Amino acid sequence: MRVRDVMTTKVISVTPERPLREVAEILTTHKVSGLPVVGRDGWVVGVVSEADFLAHGVGPTRWESALARLFGRSPGSTKSSARTAGEAMTAPAITISPQAPVSEAAATMVGRSVNRLPVVEDGRLVGIVTRADLVRVFTRSDPELAAAVASEIAARTSISPEPGVLEVDVRDGVVRLTGTVERRSLAETIVAVANKVGGVLEVDDHLRWVDDDLRHRTIDPDHDTYFDAGGPSP
Repeated sequence: MRVRDVMTTKVISVTPERPLREVAEILTTHKVSGLPVVGRDGWVVGVVSEADFLAHGVGPTRWESALARLFGRSPGSTKSSARTAGEAMTAPAITISPQAPVSEAAATMVGRSVNRLPVVEDGRLVGIVTRADLVRVFTRSDPELAAAVASEIAARTSISPEPGVLEVDVRDGVVRLTGTVERRSLAETIVAVANKVGGVLEVDDHLRWVDDDLRHRTIDPDHDTYFDAGGPSP
């Protein structure tokens, strides 16, 4: 599953010149905790959030004041005295591509301690994805999740799961993979792909392979017998 599959495309954004009072009203009215800040050219230049308003309310820290002096500005130019979205925003914005896997979005949010990611294409805002969007992925039914896993496997490996060849079954969010594929490396790729599908809790791997290309050996799938160039292995 990709970010484009879960993101919100009707994004509320503000310009850098938007007064903070109006930004606060937008956050409250629409019950969101943050907004992308977009320049006139459509590029995302930052994000203004509830955390930025909290920084505005506590006044400049010693560290902020020291930085202001270092760069030749007065402490009054820090976030604590901001009057517009551009002055209060956190920049540069942490963004993500609509083609990125949902797992990458989750890892970015956790690793960077953010609750939302503007989704950009060629630098321009096309959507937004939040932690709530990612949590909703885990509410899909088992049949929906099985279909998503099968679709992702087909897209990434050109193998379409089908009965008797490669089967995908899901129960309570746990994916069970069965069947026989040509190569061991392909089997491992299929497992990795399934693991990255949003909503998958665990992958129960029962795949078998004919050619152990990772060890340059071949297995008889009916008898679990390995063959090297010189014949069956002991």
